[in-house]
Amino acid sequence: MILAEKITEARKKNGWSQEEMAEKLSVSRQAVSKWESAQSTPDLQKVLRLAEIFGVSTDYLLKDELKSETGTEILEYAAEESSVRSVSMEEANAFMEWRRKTGPTLAGAVALCIISPALLIFLAGLSDSHIENISENMATGAGISVLLLLVAAAVVIFVSYSIHGQQYEYLEKERIETAYGVTGLVQERKKDYESTFTRGIAAGVTLCILAVIPMFAAIAFSQPDYIITATVSILLLLVAVGVFFIVRVSTINGSYVILLQEGEYTPEEKRYKKKTEVFTTAYWCIVTAIYLVWSFQTREWDKTWILWAVAGVLFGGVRAVMRGKNKRKIKNREKRFFCRKIPL
Repeated sequence: MILAEKITEARKKNGWSQEEMAEKLSVSRQAVSKWESAQSTPDLQKVLRLAEIFGVSTDYLLKDELKSETGTEILEYAAEESSVRSVSMEEANAFMEWRRKTGPTLAGAVALCIISPALLIFLAGLSDSHIENISENMATGAGISVLLLLVAAAVVIFVSYSIHGQQYEYLEKERIETAYGVTGLVQERKKDYESTFTRGIAAGVTLCILAVIPMFAAIAFSQPDYIITATVSILLLLVAVGVFFIVRVSTINGSYVILLQEGEYTPEEKRYKKKTEVFTTAYWCIVTAIYLVWSFQTREWDKTWILWAVAGVLFGGVRAVMRGKNKRKIKNREKRFFCRKIPL
């Protein structure tokens, strides 16, 4: 039995005329007639409403038409659309305040990770130059010790942030519906923060761009290798400061974006992130393993850091391709099943 037949059968079982059922659904009688004659398909909201007034599940209405892969996707889509978390004014304010307080700390942790190999690179350059009485083992030992200490400090901050943020995890991963007045409040705060956000991003990006100037200058003026290596450490320091600005303002502005379900936090993007979560975790674990193996085997810490830049660009490209395919898939699915506009 197809959907059209089930609608007809359920309507007659309840003793309703097409006009009476159309009134309950706030649609025209012609729309109901087209559904029952299979000339058109009700959209998602109408399917959910039909299930409600008939006292049946969406599974019952759709399952006989779901013998293909596409049908299974519809059931999943309907389930996601029907499970919406409500966000009160108190919850929204608590989340924004938590993001505001933890923004600088989180940004500092990211900066620590970036500058962690700076001393190792600098000491490695001095060791190779033989200007200072620093052996290769001494440079490697001191540099790695500082690197591990800084990374450990950053990990502690990340873990603490993650633990305290678990109570707000649903805001980033699930579909939400804000209480009355929340959207207006968040939009106002986002607008007030816009100038600060723009300045922070501009300052951070500028520092990241200017960070390469010392290194290029040293190369252009044919400076010794240890000077060039030292400029790499300066590059990391400037990039760390720039990223600090970017992460700080992005964390705070992100609270507004999350509550408004904009950008990367639209319902479609949340579904996409769930599907690619395993890939993202595996990708960066593999990159980290390659970096450590390569670095320890070659001991060329002043060169192996470039892996992170290459991995970041590659990851962005792969994500863009995957996101494009996912959007086309969703658009085609909705077009075929739930996005047909019924004339009222």
